[in-house]
Amino acid sequence: MNYKAGIITSNESDLSAMQEAINILKDYDIDFQTSIINKEKIAEQMPAIAKEMYATGVRVIIAGTRGNANFSNTIASYFNIPTVGVPLRSEKSPNTLATVFSILQQPNEHAVANVALDGAQNAGILAVQILALSDKALQNKILSFKENLKNKILKASQELSQVKFEYKTN
Repeated sequence: MNYKAGIITSNESDLSAMQEAINILKDYDIDFQTSIINKEKIAEQMPAIAKEMYATGVRVIIAGTRGNANFSNTIASYFNIPTVGVPLRSEKSPNTLATVFSILQQPNEHAVANVALDGAQNAGILAVQILALSDKALQNKILSFKENLKNKILKASQELSQVKFEYKTN
């Protein structure tokens, strides 16, 4: 069985903000399923969703939401698989920074790997890396990605070292 990823958000606009994670999963030919969960009904909805996702081969969760600091932690409490949290910027809420700080101070009970604010792309890459632990072909793809990334960084560093600056001091 090829394992897959699950993407869980609290509304449709949050799901669209996760598009970069979806693109990464597609780039690596990883199947995924999405679920939108009403924040007020997590306790009612999550047991069945978690059971169904696990039964269909989901082995990593990406959970993203705006303005709800404990969303990814709550989602993680229903799974025995890695959860990657994505705090999403909210134009409507002045609490974006407070949400980020709350996510960074999560309790220890349910481990969540959190990425940067609006870091859906990194969440997708992390999910690929997690799934690659049990898939040799996927490991090779992610190693190739990392090698290309390293080469881009080395090239940029080399180009930057060729730039000459004149410094003027008083």
